Amino acid sequence: MKIKKGDKVKILAGKDKGKTGKVLQVFPRYNRASVEGLNLMIKHMRPRRQGEKGQRIEFPAPIHISNLMLICPKCNKATRVGYKYVEEKVGKKTKKRKQRICKKCNNLID
Repeated sequence: MKIKKGDKVKILAGKDKGKTGKVLQVFPRYNRASVEGLNLMIKHMRPRRQGEKGQRIEFPAPIHISNLMLICPKCNKATRVGYKYVEEKVGKKTKKRKQRICKKCNNLID
């Protein structure tokens, strides 16, 4: 999945189109992510005890990944995500690790 928890993203479609925010949670099984302060929904909670009032709770609903675009931390532009294998030395051995890269500035993300 190209978007991870903690990434800054831009919303491409929906009622919050054009706004940016930080990813709070990612649901890879459903290809969705919830973004802080965006796509807010209201849930009505029933009172639990007698004499208590009900509540309206706002929470960020998950958005499909295809409607999100990653903002590169280096160039601060909305960009597509590519992958590159980077060699790391672990003791005497070298390991190849898959890293995300920005398609606009070719810098590593993370």
